[in-house]
Amino acid sequence: MTQDPTVFLIDDEEPLRIAGQQTLELADIACVCFERAQDALDRIDQDFAGVVVTDLRMPGMGGGALLHAVLQKDPQIPIILVTGHGDVDMAVGMMRDGAYDFIEKPFAPERLVDAVRRALGMRRLTLENRSLHRQVNGTSDRFRGFSAAMSQMRKKISDVAATDANALLVGETGTGKGLAAQALHGASARADKPFVAINCAALPPDSIESELFGHEAGAFAGATRTRIGKFEHARRGTLFLDEIDSLPMMMQGKLLHAVENRMITRLGSHDPIDLDVRFIAASKTDLETAVARGTFRGDLLYRLNVVTLRMPTLAQRREDVPVLFLSFVAQVADRYDLPMPHVPGATLDAVAARDWPGNARELRNAAERFVLGLPDVTDLQSATTLSLADRMAGHERALIAASLTAHGGSLKSTYEALGISRKALYEKMLRHGLARDHFANPDA
Repeated sequence: MTQDPTVFLIDDEEPLRIAGQQTLELADIACVCFERAQDALDRIDQDFAGVVVTDLRMPGMGGGALLHAVLQKDPQIPIILVTGHGDVDMAVGMMRDGAYDFIEKPFAPERLVDAVRRALGMRRLTLENRSLHRQVNGTSDRFRGFSAAMSQMRKKISDVAATDANALLVGETGTGKGLAAQALHGASARADKPFVAINCAALPPDSIESELFGHEAGAFAGATRTRIGKFEHARRGTLFLDEIDSLPMMMQGKLLHAVENRMITRLGSHDPIDLDVRFIAASKTDLETAVARGTFRGDLLYRLNVVTLRMPTLAQRREDVPVLFLSFVAQVADRYDLPMPHVPGATLDAVAARDWPGNARELRNAAERFVLGLPDVTDLQSATTLSLADRMAGHERALIAASLTAHGGSLKSTYEALGISRKALYEKMLRHGLARDHFANPDA
């Protein structure tokens, strides 16, 4: 087993092994040679970070048998077959079985180096995608960005969560207001108590008061038994009022009373019920403008916006987009029980250049189409409007950030995975404003 990006070169002829090893090492590619395929196979598992280059015809286990044995361990390990002229048809058939590439003898050294570099790049992305998927499992992707906007947002959430102040979350659709509310609750002293989310826009108009405050038996026609409302369910916890700008004016008044007095009364009852909750509200529109228009109560706004958090759009955190896209691709592949697809650098470049007006929801949909192989994903590249230099810089920054994330901020693991020197990594991090401390604990 190996954790380093290394080429396993298997050939039963020693002169060919020596020549192949020298070619790769002159190109700064680490190489380990084997005379027998079984010896290489014994050192390969799902964490193997390298590429297999194997002769097709060898005594004992040949290249074809090795191909199938390796792919049983991990179907995404790149395997390059070295074949004679008479075996080209066989090699083509093995590519259909999962081989990455084949090289026909005799070949120029550059041909081997080019194939290996492409294969190592694909393997690196595969392992980084898997690592990202493991990290985001059960955790909000949208709060794992490394942009200044997301760093500030995480700090604000941490600071606000330590208090019991009411909070207002403002942001476009898909910017993660609900996730921010959950983060505020999860980092607060109420974390072990209920978190009750209410979509105000989805409440039935004819039963909205009963849904929120509950009712007693006989309170109205059809009320055959007492019902506890959502506000009571949230007692001692957090009440999240999403799309609060959709709440009718009449209900805004009743909500104001509940927020001010921390007390509610069920329909059909005169007995007040104490309400120990923290209120978090969210709106996709500017509520101060709504107050000016007369569609939202100013006194309610000022009770709710003790703290206001404005959620950044993806266009404001563009450098986070490639990492989010990789995470969504990993999640979608897992949900459909499909192999993790290779995400070309050109695709990451394209998603980073696009504004994504639908924010994370739109990006997730694009990731799903990519995994399912739908053709419109290729149209992502048509959205590129940045200069070539800006696109390349943004892409490089995103890949370095993704690798630092995958390796928990370990510089050694990162520069080895990226195939660059320690000095080169330091220089690139400095140029792109990436600090190691930002990646050591992405949940902070």
